[in-house]
Amino acid sequence: MIATDVLGPPYTRETISQPDDYEGTVVATLVHRPSSRGRPVGAVLHIHGYCDYFFQTALGDFYTGLGYDFYALDLRKYGRSLLPHQTPNFCLDLGEYFPDLEAALERIQVRDGHRRLLVTAHSTGALIVALWADQRPGQRVADAFVFNSAWLDLPGSFLLRTVGTEALNRLGQRRPWAVVPRAVSGAYGEALHADHQGEWTFDWAWKPRESFPIRAGWLRTVRIGQRKVHQGIDVGAPVLSMCSAASLSAPEWSEAAGRADTVLDVKQIVKWSTQLGRDVTILRVDGAMHDVLCSSKDVRAVAFEAIERWLPYALRSTN
Repeated sequence: MIATDVLGPPYTRETISQPDDYEGTVVATLVHRPSSRGRPVGAVLHIHGYCDYFFQTALGDFYTGLGYDFYALDLRKYGRSLLPHQTPNFCLDLGEYFPDLEAALERIQVRDGHRRLLVTAHSTGALIVALWADQRPGQRVADAFVFNSAWLDLPGSFLLRTVGTEALNRLGQRRPWAVVPRAVSGAYGEALHADHQGEWTFDWAWKPRESFPIRAGWLRTVRIGQRKVHQGIDVGAPVLSMCSAASLSAPEWSEAAGRADTVLDVKQIVKWSTQLGRDVTILRVDGAMHDVLCSSKDVRAVAFEAIERWLPYALRSTN
């Protein structure tokens, strides 16, 4: 069923029922905004990151202004798709999300008739999309990909990323729902939300200030996926991989925290983006936050301009 979305017109949402999993009923939610320039030139599908869902209306404004139909998918157990009996944002295998992506793809390409598709994804969403595209050899997912602060490695020391990963692997196998202890700063949430230092309005129940708990089984499958990327994959189309120019450890809000990635190590993003395919363009944006396209207006204007310049090249190379 298609209904008016929580963002209000012209956004609509469609609930997609999926087969039950180990926690019971499962749904995904496809949000849609039509092109603002009449007949669309194609479609954009956006995938959110961890502890996230689609609320970034500037993204919809940008792509519909270019003439695209804009779609955003809230994956199972995220945002609009989170059901009361479910563990928020949890999975045992990143492949669990692939049916949600396939269902969205079928609706966009088959039902709605779009032949040109751009897929955009943020953070963990970029990792999921990259692995999904790689496991469809001979069946190209999209004509181009825009990845926004792709989560391609675990931040922290070499010891944490090696010995720590093996410990997490064992814990994730034995006790997948176990909460992994970590120090969580609310600086990033404050940098985004209009009630604090940001300009965005989103539901704290769907995107908590200090995130949802990280569970061992989920982190185990993320590390498995990241290792696949490190070995080299091929998403099958040109990639624009964007990130901030700087990372910052920020226990609390500061002006500097509003102009850096306080979640991931941007050096890792740059390093591992080259393993996503044969045609990868890397853009480091001065003053950007973890979500580059939720940064201050001047910063995201630079990022949007770069996307608009890059798109003709990317789409020309796949035609």
